[in-house]
Amino acid sequence: MTYNHTYDSPLQDAIGRIVDRLVDASRGTPVGPAKAHRFGHGDHDHDADDAEADILEQFAEQADDLHEQIVHEHGIFVAEFLGATGAGKTRLIERLIDRAPEEETIGVIVGDVAGEDDATRFRERGAEVANVNTGKECHLDPGLVEDALTEFDLDALDTLYIENVGNMVCPADFPLGAQARVLVVSTTEGDDVVRKHPLLFQACDATVINKTDIADAVGSDLDLMESDVRDIVPGMEVFRTDAEHGEGVDDLAAFLEDRGHAHAHDHAAYVEKTAGHGHAHDHGEHTHTHD
Repeated sequence: MTYNHTYDSPLQDAIGRIVDRLVDASRGTPVGPAKAHRFGHGDHDHDADDAEADILEQFAEQADDLHEQIVHEHGIFVAEFLGATGAGKTRLIERLIDRAPEEETIGVIVGDVAGEDDATRFRERGAEVANVNTGKECHLDPGLVEDALTEFDLDALDTLYIENVGNMVCPADFPLGAQARVLVVSTTEGDDVVRKHPLLFQACDATVINKTDIADAVGSDLDLMESDVRDIVPGMEVFRTDAEHGEGVDDLAAFLEDRGHAHAHDHAAYVEKTAGHGHAHDHGEHTHTHD
């Protein structure tokens, strides 16, 4: 199923102001905090005017609720992929699906302005898919993700990938409750792409530099790109991939699996805490496996 979405005008106006602020930040104008909110890190103070702060706070609270529902109640590992159109997000997710164990049940929420092209590709690989067409909007938000979740049997899912709308600015301040936010950039975007979009890197947990096989052909310096990432976010994990040919994907998959294992005890603790209170979900014979 494809969801077509438009915002009511008051909310649209507020979001428009937020997007303007993020665009200013990407151009080097100092606005807001040095680090955008990402789930589980920092607070929700975005140093915006009251209307914008209220909107962002609502989205952050929704993201918290999503995390509680998907991760803690259902034990699903969730990774969000962000980046420009053409960076290779879809191909990377396809590679991750291809290498997953046969018994692993994978769902994908696909955010696109229009169409079902990416959703069709994931369905052909056997994934459960919810396609979200955002129309004029340049990012997913927690409300859209919550609506899309109705397409899945959450008790049966092991892994959920969220592919955000192709954009290097708008998604920064809109966490979706994922355990890992992975920003994908491509050598075809130029080796200055990192320096031009600091806010989105600050809002993510790992960076993938994709299409390394054609770096020389397009004149991109891989070492410079990686150095720029770590100048913006010291210590950030950076992966170099050629997703088209599957190179480097194993390292990214290992990182995601580690993130999943790090949260596994949270789910176990939640189930134990809520046992007998009607909150934990019975998975029957289904076993969540992230190895």
